[in-house]
Amino acid sequence: MSGAFDKIKGTVEEKVGEAKQKVGDATDDLGLQAEGVADQVKGKFHKAEGEVKDRVDEADDKT
Repeated sequence: MSGAFDKIKGTVEEKVGEAKQKVGDATDDLGLQAEGVADQVKGKFHKAEGEVKDRVDEADDKT
């Protein structure tokens, strides 16, 4: 997988998580709020993973 794919996947996960958290806030659903926060964390991880892959690819290209 390319770094770009991971960054896009991470951004989507973050946005879905934000939406779940807002719906959970509006409906007082603690489970949905927690799920939203977890999705946001996973999204941030995937974005960071994509950054690392891109940097590794750049380093490989220089050698």
